[in-house]
Amino acid sequence: MRVLMVEDATDLAETVSGRLAKVGIACDLASTVADAEDHLAVQHYDALVLDINLPDGSGTDLLRRLRANGDRTPVLMLTALVSIDNRVKALDLGADDYLMKPFDQRELEARLRALVRREATQKGDTIHLGPLAYSPSQKSATLDGDKLALTRREAALLELLVRFPEQFLSKERLYDGLFAFDDADVGLNAIELYIARLRKRLSGSSVGIETQRGVGYRIVHGD
Repeated sequence: MRVLMVEDATDLAETVSGRLAKVGIACDLASTVADAEDHLAVQHYDALVLDINLPDGSGTDLLRRLRANGDRTPVLMLTALVSIDNRVKALDLGADDYLMKPFDQRELEARLRALVRREATQKGDTIHLGPLAYSPSQKSATLDGDKLALTRREAALLELLVRFPEQFLSKERLYDGLFAFDDADVGLNAIELYIARLRKRLSGSSVGIETQRGVGYRIVHGD
């Protein structure tokens, strides 16, 4: 999963970004509406975490423009405003959820998982594909009941694949889901390395990862 957090409180944004990275969620940061628009012009995100009060405008104005342009990226609004009118306005403009400041990091992560789950083929917290079971909240998987030893990025890659079983995902789409702009030193070919590692984890089972040259990768369950 890759998210954009639009928040001008630098300490808060960097803390959240660092904690998200530890659970396999790539997070880019923008401190203004203009910065956010620059990011969105060049990058697709699985979700946006959008503060309402920003130095150069309102997050709700950015949300209004996104929805007017047909951008359906899930948006979680952050607000320190307690007024129900502000929350209703954000939801009416097309926000998918909101979270009051201060918030617990675990709740933020859970709400992001819920937003992304709405767009996925499988919507439960535990995703099953034959003998493979993956838990997004735990970032862990079992195969035939045995826990797989996965690194943080291997788990994140597996989650992308199992949320869209039988669908080919391009190398670029997988890369975007794993790495943030701060990981610019990591090349696109890193995906091939992680795919190879996952194949080894799944070897000997009925679950495998297929490659279609020029198209991408998909996870499948054989009969």
